[in-house]
Amino acid sequence: MADRGRTAGPAAGYLALLRGQARSQASYRTSFVVDLVSNVGATVFDVLTVLVLFQVTRTLGGFDVREAMVMVSLSACSFATADLAVGNIERVRQYVRTGLMDAVLVRPLGALPQLLLMDLPLRKLSRALFGLAVLTVAASSAGIEWTPGRVLLVIVAPLAGAVFFGSIFVASATLAFWWIDSGEVGNAFTYGGRDFTAYPVTVYGGWFRAIFAYGLGFAFVAYYPALALLGRADPLGLPAWAGWASPGVAVLAALAAAAVWRTGIRHYRSTGS
Repeated sequence: MADRGRTAGPAAGYLALLRGQARSQASYRTSFVVDLVSNVGATVFDVLTVLVLFQVTRTLGGFDVREAMVMVSLSACSFATADLAVGNIERVRQYVRTGLMDAVLVRPLGALPQLLLMDLPLRKLSRALFGLAVLTVAASSAGIEWTPGRVLLVIVAPLAGAVFFGSIFVASATLAFWWIDSGEVGNAFTYGGRDFTAYPVTVYGGWFRAIFAYGLGFAFVAYYPALALLGRADPLGLPAWAGWASPGVAVLAALAAAAVWRTGIRHYRSTGS
């Protein structure tokens, strides 16, 4: 019984934080609804940008509009889910600056789960749902020949993409333990990564593609899963199995982010605020 109490303790603490955030954000109903509606805008803009490009060209990096929409929808759904779940980790810079991080570390709960639940942006739920709706429409209209494997992939790929983006959020936010004003550097990899994955990798070239697509793994968020769904060979020459590699890449990204986070926590020194 004592072991059960110790196990339930942290879980009850995290649940209490989540409930508190939900009650707090939903207490101002009009504001909450406005936030829900307005947060769809970012995903709408991503989709419209791709559609506008196809007003002046028939193909983008060798892909038609239906194929490109599968890619942008995978990217949008993955990023929106990650932003909902862990996007508020960006606030760690503020917590370090104000000294609130000290209070987080002395509580008998994990630092990272606390930070994620302290200001969970429930208003971003609409963006994640809209991203899922866009993916559903894009996948159903792209002429995909559905097999059990592709059905599984269209479910797993956005989840793997969310884990990947979530790892980028955590790793980039950890920079605040060394450099408080690291926001723009972190944004280059989080929001910049979102923009990168919204287009076929073939539109990029040289060292830029080598670093972001393969060195950092952004190509496995949307581009390669889309190729596997569409049954297309990679114009850049990677084998067909690359389209199914997104879960493995996501696991590697999560392990790397966890290592960076643990190093950052050990490095943290109180601001004395």
